[in-house]
Amino acid sequence: MRRLASTLFLLAAAARATDSAEGLVVDRAGRPVAGAVVTLVRSGSTGSVTTDASGRFSFPAEGLGAGALTVEADGYARETVTLGTEGFGSRALRIVLSRPSHAEALTVTATRMPTRLSETAASVVELSSEELAATAALPLDAALRQVPGFTLFRRSDSRVANPTTQGVSLRGVGGSGASRAVVLDDGVALNDPFGGWVHWGRIVRASVERVEVLRGGSSDLYGGSALTGAIQLIRRDPADSALSFESSYGSEHTADGAVFLAGRAGSWGARVAVESFRTDGYDLVPADLRGPTDEPASSRHTSADVTLEREKSAEPHLFIRGTVFDESRGNGTRLQVNDTRLWQVTAGADGAFEPGAYSVRAYGFQESYHQTFSAVSPDRATETLTRRQAVPSWAAGSTGEWTASLGAHRVVAGGEARAVTGESDEVVFAGSGPSVSDAGGRQVTGALFVEDLFQPAARLSIAAGARVDGWRNFDAFRRTGPATQPSTPQSLASRTETAWSPRVAFLFQATPAVALTASGFRSFRAPTLNELYRSFRLGNTVTLANESLRAERLTGGEIGALISLFAGRLGGRGTLFWEEIEGTISNLTLSSNQTLVTRQRRNLGRTRSRGAEMDLEARLSDALAVSAGYLYADSTVLRFEANPLLEGLRIPQVPRHQASVQVRYELRGVARAAVQGRYVGSQFEDDANAFSLGGFATIDALIGANLTRAAEVFVAGENLTGKRYVVARTPLPNLGPPRTVRGGVRVRVGD
Repeated sequence: MRRLASTLFLLAAAARATDSAEGLVVDRAGRPVAGAVVTLVRSGSTGSVTTDASGRFSFPAEGLGAGALTVEADGYARETVTLGTEGFGSRALRIVLSRPSHAEALTVTATRMPTRLSETAASVVELSSEELAATAALPLDAALRQVPGFTLFRRSDSRVANPTTQGVSLRGVGGSGASRAVVLDDGVALNDPFGGWVHWGRIVRASVERVEVLRGGSSDLYGGSALTGAIQLIRRDPADSALSFESSYGSEHTADGAVFLAGRAGSWGARVAVESFRTDGYDLVPADLRGPTDEPASSRHTSADVTLEREKSAEPHLFIRGTVFDESRGNGTRLQVNDTRLWQVTAGADGAFEPGAYSVRAYGFQESYHQTFSAVSPDRATETLTRRQAVPSWAAGSTGEWTASLGAHRVVAGGEARAVTGESDEVVFAGSGPSVSDAGGRQVTGALFVEDLFQPAARLSIAAGARVDGWRNFDAFRRTGPATQPSTPQSLASRTETAWSPRVAFLFQATPAVALTASGFRSFRAPTLNELYRSFRLGNTVTLANESLRAERLTGGEIGALISLFAGRLGGRGTLFWEEIEGTISNLTLSSNQTLVTRQRRNLGRTRSRGAEMDLEARLSDALAVSAGYLYADSTVLRFEANPLLEGLRIPQVPRHQASVQVRYELRGVARAAVQGRYVGSQFEDDANAFSLGGFATIDALIGANLTRAAEVFVAGENLTGKRYVVARTPLPNLGPPRTVRGGVRVRVGD
């Protein structure tokens, strides 16, 4: 790997040979880099130290000899200096760090072990800490929209969208309330165990260092939630004490505050992350269609997690983490509201297990979700409560993996298990009086997986893996009847399914600057308890549950190329992909009129998404960088025996074109500025392609200035052109966010 820069020279003053050998780590502007890990390997021994606030480090001078000095720091390329036989006892070192090139960035998601992007056949995009800090959008899901192919069920982000529409999908396979991609936090899925959606507000953004997005079927490593890929949140893990604080206030009375604290005492450490957010929101319905029932869609949430850990030399790293989340929302009318309360406890251990290392996670989860639904008159003058739901759910699970280097092979193997219980308890207000409509059940899942990475030739790398999953739905029931009388539950049939998910990927280093890739894979997604048993209503559209749903099964392949030019300052990836899903779960329209649209979740025959994606990053200088991405997705229904009229139509909620660009300028410790542009092409709301959603483009920007080295003030604006685009038709059009501006302050100390 070619380094961006490495400078080593002799300072005028020499350290005494019997004292210590000292050095200084700085960036290209000469500013000290604190918290860098400096590792010295010499005479068969290894030692590591961390630079202090002034960027300095030192080693005892005894035992000098030939060796190597490696410096690593977050946000910089790794630097290695070779020492001669005299060592450096009589010299002081000055080591200059540069920003990492695209090829030097590491991914852990594509292979479950650290691998350079330049050595990864899978299509991976990384959002670095610099990119996240320069993004004007506040919630993490809005920041992720700069990755083409990342879509939620609808175009709204988590600030105003109903939680049950916040399932994420990749590569244009079609959205649904349940995610078709897994979102991981420290190896544990954040996808709601009952519904499959993601409560994005759970994520305290101040605790996230970077994000990796793996596109393409990934069930071979991550199971049924990873039908179209995986999104991994990499948490901040400072070596010493650290403090981060961010707060802002802006349009629509939107206020947020977040704190991240980390500290260590001996072998024990603790991390605390807390976030609070609220917004009065904006009107979803256009002004000319709005009525007395309409009001802004508002939301508020509080999330917190506390991690206690023990890290002692030659012993396993142990931790336990507690998470709580409390959210409430107004969904655009007076009677439509929902709230969520959940907690999760996660424990883990990481350690050595000859001839490799192991990682184990276990968790327990509990959630209470409540929502109301209503019918609104055509003139939007009156609103009637139609349903009230309570959705309690519980889950417990564990995962374990072992990694090892066995000769020329790097192997990862492991297993997972999970149990989920949940139900939808519903009161229906209609006709002669209220009635109950309850349904629920249990689901247990178990899996084993293995992957092997090896190089059969100098320029050829192969990754081959497979996973087998089995799951069972049982104790399912449905209960209906008048609310004033007891009713007997009806037992629903138990069901068992299995899935086999193989994958093979090749990377051929054609030239030092160009690598060619190819992959083939199968993946799957089992229907969630929510899809099987819970119905819902959005506006005047009712979507019914279906306990007969089968698993979605994807077969796909891709070919691509990676480039790294101009000493790594220009890097990128282009990929052609093809993915077909058998039994795609979609919301099928059963009937439609001016006052009510009725749909039901059904397995379509076969759908296909094929297209191209491109990602590019150019670091024009240490201060100026440009990144861009584009996705073309041709997503259609290939076969549907139950309704051949749908064959050849486009899959709903999928635009054919998505593009984004971000320009960032940052002088560390002085100022930063960034502009993000995003384009989304036209798409359809429904399976019949009757309700069209037009394309749109937005521009966001952020400007920040440092008051001190650790404190920054900033102003951020979203949708600066003020474009009001349609995000949904229910069948009434719902609008996306207007122009918004906020100002705030950030403080970051210690890492």
